[in-house]
Amino acid sequence: MAFLNALASYGLLLLIFVAVGGVAIFLGITLRKRKDANLAADTTEKES
Repeated sequence: MAFLNALASYGLLLLIFVAVGGVAIFLGITLRKRKDANLAADTTEKES
Protein backbone atom coordinates (compact mmCIF):
# COMPACT_ATOMS: atom_id res chain seq x y z
CA MET A 1 0.00 0.00 0.00
CA ALA A 2 2.87 2.39 0.77
CA PHE A 3 4.27 1.75 -2.70
CA LEU A 4 1.00 2.78 -4.35
CA ASN A 5 0.85 5.94 -2.26
CA ALA A 6 4.40 6.85 -3.24
CA LEU A 7 3.66 6.11 -6.89
CA ALA A 8 0.53 8.28 -6.81
CA SER A 9 2.46 11.07 -5.12
CA TYR A 10 5.19 11.06 -7.76
CA GLY A 11 2.59 10.80 -10.51
CA LEU A 12 0.81 13.88 -9.21
CA LEU A 13 4.11 15.74 -8.97
CA LEU A 14 4.90 14.77 -12.56
CA LEU A 15 1.52 16.07 -13.73
CA ILE A 16 2.13 19.37 -11.97
CA PHE A 17 5.56 19.73 -13.61
CA VAL A 18 4.11 18.92 -17.03
CA ALA A 19 1.31 21.46 -16.55
CA VAL A 20 3.72 24.22 -15.48
CA GLY A 21 6.02 23.40 -18.39
CA GLY A 22 3.13 23.47 -20.84
CA VAL A 23 1.99 26.86 -19.60
CA ALA A 24 5.55 28.20 -19.83
CA ILE A 25 5.96 26.95 -23.41
CA PHE A 26 2.59 28.38 -24.46
CA LEU A 27 3.42 31.74 -22.86
CA GLY A 28 6.86 31.83 -24.47
CA ILE A 29 5.50 31.10 -27.94
CA THR A 30 2.73 33.68 -27.54
CA LEU A 31 5.10 36.40 -26.35
CA ARG A 32 7.61 35.65 -29.10
CA LYS A 33 4.92 35.89 -31.80
CA ARG A 34 3.78 39.20 -30.35
CA LYS A 35 7.36 40.54 -30.33
CA ASP A 36 7.93 39.41 -33.92
CA ALA A 37 4.70 41.10 -35.00
CA ASN A 38 5.75 44.33 -33.29
CA LEU A 39 9.18 44.21 -34.92
CA ALA A 40 7.62 43.62 -38.34
CA ALA A 41 5.25 46.55 -37.81
CA ASP A 42 8.16 48.78 -36.79
CA THR A 43 10.23 47.91 -39.85
CA THR A 44 7.34 48.55 -42.25
CA GLU A 45 6.63 51.83 -40.45
CA LYS A 46 10.23 52.97 -40.84
CA GLU A 47 10.28 52.06 -44.55
CA SER A 48 7.29 54.29 -45.28
